[in-house]
Amino acid sequence: MKKLIIAAAIAALSAGAAFAETIKVGVTPGEHAQIMEKVKEVAAPKGLDIEILEFSDYVVPNQALADGDLNANSFQHQPYLDNQIADRGFDIVSVGTTITTPMGVYSSKVKSLDELKDGATIGIPNDPTNGGRALLVLASKGLIKVKPEVGLKVTPSDIIENPKNITFAELDAAQLPRSLADVDAAVINTNYALEADLHPKEDAIAIEGEKSPYANVIAVRTADKDAPWVKTLVEAYHDEKVRTFINETFKGALIPSW
Repeated sequence: MKKLIIAAAIAALSAGAAFAETIKVGVTPGEHAQIMEKVKEVAAPKGLDIEILEFSDYVVPNQALADGDLNANSFQHQPYLDNQIADRGFDIVSVGTTITTPMGVYSSKVKSLDELKDGATIGIPNDPTNGGRALLVLASKGLIKVKPEVGLKVTPSDIIENPKNITFAELDAAQLPRSLADVDAAVINTNYALEADLHPKEDAIAIEGEKSPYANVIAVRTADKDAPWVKTLVEAYHDEKVRTFINETFKGALIPSW
């Protein structure tokens, strides 16, 4: 009898081990990494073990996903993913939304956009999607006007009114917080702002409106989009425990988008 019980216990443990699946998920440092740690905790009882890999830029995580070095990534908004797919031909797709991170304008020299002097320099991300987003934030605050027909793909050449003769310094997004000593202001993605101890609601001199098309997403290879582990990953991310963690940890700096 004891042998039967032991055998049954071993079989149960073996079945559990077989059910458990390990995936690699790429994130950027800061809030995406912190939230994925909570998602990992929620996913574990569901049989999904998440190995989290951090990347310091916005380009490598999609290449790593396309190359098969990652199973999924969680760091980018949909317009950026769309642009990457169009430019690089990645066969990847979004499978669920995560958070919205309002972009902010920060400065160590002025306390409002009105204080910017003629000829001031503003740093913006040098990738097309986030650079366009930064310009749209500035346009929404009345600092510049851009061609309405270009939509989200705005570049400095699409500016049609620039009364303060602002110069735009296009820099790597991760470097923008460190550029604040050299520019008059910078438009910074929330993950890099938080990493530099800049809180959007407390430190930004201007911030993106809540109605934004830039919700972040979980991306996987198209061939994997219907895999059971993808469903488990998205369900774990959309768990109420994760929502509570986001709201309590980031205190409004991030908005759950599901």
